Amino acid sequence: MTDHPSARHDLSIPSRETTQATPEPRFAQLRVLWSFVRPHRRKLLLGLVLALFGSALELANPMVVKLVLDTVSEAGSLAMPITLLLCLFGVGLVTGLWHWIVLGTVAEKVVLEARTSLVRRYFRAALIPLSQRSSGELVTRATSDTVLLKEAASSSIVSLVNGGVLLVGTLIMMGVLDLVLLGVTATAVVIVTALFLTLMPAIARAQEKAQNSLGLMGGVLDGSLRAIRTVKVSRAEERLGSRILEHAEEAARHGIRSVRREAVAWTVAFGGIQLAIIAILGVGALRVASGEIGVSTLVAFLLYAFTLMNPVMELSQSVTTLQSGIAAAKRIREVEAVPLEPTAEGPDGVPSRNGAVPHGPDDASAPSREELSTGDRPAPGGTGASVSANGSGGGFAADNGHGGPLLELHGITARYAPGAAAAVREVDLAIPRRGHTAIVGPSGAGKTTVFSLLLRFLEPEHGHITLDGTPYRELSPRQVRESFSYVEQDTPVVPGTIRDNLLFTNPEADENGIRRVLDEVVLTEKIEALEKGLDTPLDATSFSGGQRQRIALARALLGSPDVLLLDEATSQVDAITEAAITRSVRAQADRAAVVTIAHRLSTVIHADRILLMEDGGIRAQGTHRQLLEQDTLYRDLVSALHIGEAEDQVDEVTSGASPV
Repeated sequence: MTDHPSARHDLSIPSRETTQATPEPRFAQLRVLWSFVRPHRRKLLLGLVLALFGSALELANPMVVKLVLDTVSEAGSLAMPITLLLCLFGVGLVTGLWHWIVLGTVAEKVVLEARTSLVRRYFRAALIPLSQRSSGELVTRATSDTVLLKEAASSSIVSLVNGGVLLVGTLIMMGVLDLVLLGVTATAVVIVTALFLTLMPAIARAQEKAQNSLGLMGGVLDGSLRAIRTVKVSRAEERLGSRILEHAEEAARHGIRSVRREAVAWTVAFGGIQLAIIAILGVGALRVASGEIGVSTLVAFLLYAFTLMNPVMELSQSVTTLQSGIAAAKRIREVEAVPLEPTAEGPDGVPSRNGAVPHGPDDASAPSREELSTGDRPAPGGTGASVSANGSGGGFAADNGHGGPLLELHGITARYAPGAAAAVREVDLAIPRRGHTAIVGPSGAGKTTVFSLLLRFLEPEHGHITLDGTPYRELSPRQVRESFSYVEQDTPVVPGTIRDNLLFTNPEADENGIRRVLDEVVLTEKIEALEKGLDTPLDATSFSGGQRQRIALARALLGSPDVLLLDEATSQVDAITEAAITRSVRAQADRAAVVTIAHRLSTVIHADRILLMEDGGIRAQGTHRQLLEQDTLYRDLVSALHIGEAEDQVDEVTSGASPV
């Protein structure tokens, strides 16, 4: 399947343009982060209350210490002050424990919901927009970015508020003790805060660029590993490795820039507080010597000064974490903005995507799921394989007296992006309920696009498609795909065992059905020879390409579809196995519709009807013999495939091979 660029990701290098971020107001950025936290605001409020209560206990400690010192100087009893100090300590421990558990739980739930949203979006998204992003990038969004979101969306928000309150509360208590020393402290705090806030935006920009570069690296690395055999055979390890490492080095550069700025910010914070403490100690000692304040007051003030480091550190760390979290939240929301597939639940039955009514001529009311499930749609029936199409071959009636065609495309024009060249133009096509239709043509002719339209991966710009007389736009993609099974050319492996793969389309199939389709694709002996049989884990390396292709075909046949779509399903098998599979496909065509994208002579010769596509349109149609006589392009394609020399051999193999 090679008709459009968006389907190819194996060795593509994402554009660096994706790393350019559009600046947004800070409030708008915080609003993106808050959208993840909003569902948990009550728990978050509880965590904030606990944090503030803990801060109040912390603010009371220096005053209790002052009370202890005053009691000692007055030779009074220490029982009450010490008891009070121990009570504050114990209550503070319990409060801190509760606070930690509440915020940790919120953080995990935020991450789970973000990952759930992403996974659901990936599987419900429209295929073409989703395929424009590499799989590595999408995985990074659901893993690394959600981890960055974890702390920012819970403890950092609380810590930012709590740190601010604790800072203000500490300054107030300092003012209660001595206004002169407060003035010294406030001057240092203002200078530190100004410098810190100046550095924060630069840290955020560096972190966001580092995350973007990391996502690009993941995307290229993922595609390269998927095509590792091609990479090695092409001796491209060094070249491709260098390209991947360019993104890694770029991420490291931005990361180092962020680390340096963070280091400066933290140094400013710590240095400022230390200088403030030295100044407080010096000025305080002079005031004690002059008798303006007592020693207990200076000690309490110094304790507040040391305590002041906690809110400053808390604020510094919270702002830094928030910057990372905001960048991650923006990246996650970008992916969540990928449009969903259309549904059949819009007003008046017109399907909608993300709440918008799509363009298109169909506006009739959609049938309910109950109507579809109870058999309003006629069961596939009839015989023949006539196909109607625009093109030099003229029109054909596809019903043959059996209630009309199963699938019809009327004046379909489609493109993969606004402003792009049309992938197909004014295509008219009717596919009967039974029979084998082959689609042939040069690369880029629109063959894969026809499959994408039939499977509703792509919506037409003009024209409409009907399934058993019901317009596609009145059906959800899921309802449409219930009638199809599909075998891709590169036959990706579904994670799990062989049984999981076979039952993927039809989980209710029984052992007899599984045995039947395995016999049809000549895999029974291979699987029975395995130690775990059908429960053997299946991955991309444990089975050959041809075996994986046959498993995919067996999975499709087990689904008993009304329409079987095959993208050259025998491209990686030997001639004897191909003969058995060809008989299976022909048997399927006797009971349902089969449509293939054909590149091999066996699928071309034995098709009931062949559609020849060129430049997005249907150039001609007919049987193999008819097209050989009537169309020069078809003769050129046949000549390139050497069909003329091998046709008799294929007929001999397919008719003479013993049944499996």
